[in-house]
Formats: sequence, C-alpha cells, structure tokens
Amino acid sequence: MAQLINRSIVAAFCSLAMLTWPAVSSAHEAGEKVITNFEQAIPNIPGKSLIAVEVDYAPGASSVPHHHAKSAFIYAYVVSGAIESKVDDGKTRVYTAGQSWSEAPGASHLISRNASKTKPAKLLAVFVVDTDDHALTTPTKSSTQSAKALK
Repeated sequence: MAQLINRSIVAAFCSLAMLTWPAVSSAHEAGEKVITNFEQAIPNIPGKSLIAVEVDYAPGASSVPHHHAKSAFIYAYVVSGAIESKVDDGKTRVYTAGQSWSEAPGASHLISRNASKTKPAKLLAVFVVDTDDHALTTPTKSSTQSAKALK
C-alpha cells in the first residue's frame, strides 16, 4: 500500500512539474523547442541556481545569435545528432552525440544550429547562474535588427 501511495505522489509531482516549468524562448526560432527540465537553487552556494534546458532542433533549425546571462557558466552536451556551434571568437565546431563544451559567463553564441538538414538533434545545456538572472539568453542586437528588417 505504501508503494502505491509513493508512486501516486511521484506521478502527481512529475505531472505538476511538467505543467509548471517554463520554456525558455527569448532567443529561439521556429524549428527548435526549448524546455526547462530542471531548476533548483544551489543550497551550498547562496545566490546561485542550477538550470538545465533541453534544446530540440528540427533538421536544419537554428537559434538566432544570442548572448548568455553575464553570471551564467554553461555546460553543453549533445544528446543526439550533431550541433554546429561558435562561441565568441572561438572556432566553428560540429559536436556529435556524447560530446560537450563549456561557455564562460556572458558568452556570445554566434552560431547554434542542427548540423544536419535531414535528422533532428538534441542539446542539453546546464547553467550555473545567479538566481536573480531570469533571462538565460538574449538575442544580439544584430540578430534583432536582422529580424526586424525581414518583417
């Protein structure tokens, strides 16, 4: 009986969590789906939080150029497919499933896209960020201006 109650509580919590965790979408376009799958204050580092987001890229999809929160240290891990990425003045690289990289606080992400035109790709990005930093990504001015020019 106790196991049944515990399973019911876990199922209810998971359902509630999926309904209440927000999607991160400030610097993202159609063809990609960004979902926050974990957010927690770090108890032994006051003022810091750990936030994990999944980025699902449709074939050929990309993010607009953006920069990350000034406090955010990021660990990125390719779950499936291949992701083409360029951060700050670094080289443009293609990372495949199982590969990872990190990004310094305030980094500019100039390229972030699915390297394949035919297969989907998934990225897990884990942010260590100031708890008060709510915008994890912000479009760069040039990408905002380009989007306005296309309208």
